Amino acid sequence: MAWRMSSTRFARFAVASAFIIVAASDVSVAPAGAQSFPTKPVRILVPFPPGAGPDALARLLAAPMQETLGQPIVVENRAGAQGTIAATEVARATPDGYTLLMGTNTTQAANVGLFKKLQYDPLKDFAYVARLAQSSLILAVRSDFPASNAKEFIAVAKAKRGELSGGFGSGGAQVSLGLLRSLGGVTFVEVPYKGIPIAVGEVVGGQIAFTFTDFTAGIGQWKAGKLKLLGITSRTRSALAPELPTLAEDLPGFEITIWWGMMAPAGTPREAVQRLSDAAIKALNRPEVGQRLAGLSVDPAAMGPDEFTKFVGVEVPRWVKQIRDAGIQPE
Repeated sequence: MAWRMSSTRFARFAVASAFIIVAASDVSVAPAGAQSFPTKPVRILVPFPPGAGPDALARLLAAPMQETLGQPIVVENRAGAQGTIAATEVARATPDGYTLLMGTNTTQAANVGLFKKLQYDPLKDFAYVARLAQSSLILAVRSDFPASNAKEFIAVAKAKRGELSGGFGSGGAQVSLGLLRSLGGVTFVEVPYKGIPIAVGEVVGGQIAFTFTDFTAGIGQWKAGKLKLLGITSRTRSALAPELPTLAEDLPGFEITIWWGMMAPAGTPREAVQRLSDAAIKALNRPEVGQRLAGLSVDPAAMGPDEFTKFVGVEVPRWVKQIRDAGIQPE
């Protein structure tokens, strides 16, 4: 006998079926929403030691980024080899957005001209998240050095005939040394360090005669009277120390601008890159962050992923040319 369902039983069956379909739909959708990026701590690798500008910036942005993203932001230092250790680690990391680099003009541009062979390609191995800030470097000597400006420094260097030693702890600092040598017509011994703060400490301790420092690493020693600052590498004077001349005032053509930004491994999902970019720029725009940066003579200079990517594409050949013009031979 054929099976029949009454209209009442059919209605109950339809309602139950609809409930099952909706419930199944909720089960399939819920995990996707629950797993939206990020779901675990995010690491930011800094390619220079504590106290350097990129380190200060990463730690300054970590707390507000954590508030926005809802996950811990862990800052780790991987200093050495002009930032290539950290940059290589990030370039080879899983492209999921959980391992980031607080990169700089050194790691992403200058190193192309400073090394014969890099273990990473700045233009192919990274997804650019956000450019964040820019600043300048300062020619620094110990407080008892017999010069008060670049012109007097050049005179001392020429009289010493290659006896002075100058340290560098970043690509920007190394290029600044090269420009000082070529534009000033002087010679000196160059000493590499893992980071700018270490080179500054060596100047204060008398192990080397001078270095190029960022404000972050040098301003404390300057205020303590342990360093003498002779001039800055930017085109214009700094609002933090307007009494400091630009090096270009005595050495026309001397100009170095350094910058810092955040990047992820190439292949990181666009949604993760954009979320990280929005969080970083939001943190950068907080008033208290801006005040801290101003105190370090660091200018916020935000760029989103697309603009930052194009910017680096221009910066690489520009830094390579600067390095060649400064007479620096790649290692």
